[in-house]
Amino acid sequence: MIDWNKPIALAVKTGKVTFGFKATIDALRGGKAQIAVFATNLPEERKRKLQFTAKSGDIPLHQYEGSSIDLGVICSKPFTVSALAVREPGDSDILKQVNRKRAE
Repeated sequence: MIDWNKPIALAVKTGKVTFGFKATIDALRGGKAQIAVFATNLPEERKRKLQFTAKSGDIPLHQYEGSSIDLGVICSKPFTVSALAVREPGDSDILKQVNRKRAE
């Protein structure tokens, strides 16, 4: 199993990341996102919308194995993060993680 905490945290720290469901959808629709991540407690309707939008743009989507509170903590934010879009990964190897996950 791949640990996503470090790549997400590093992308937030050194790259360009958009937070929130609506902003993530906008980044996916605009083709600005390289990958999107969402928390496990994201409501099913929103999850389907993210999946559809990501698939339409052929953008990888990852379900983070933790709640929106956990994702907020990983991102060093004082609020919950239900979804995020990585526009530029910075020093993070998050895109390599996606390729590893697909290979499994």
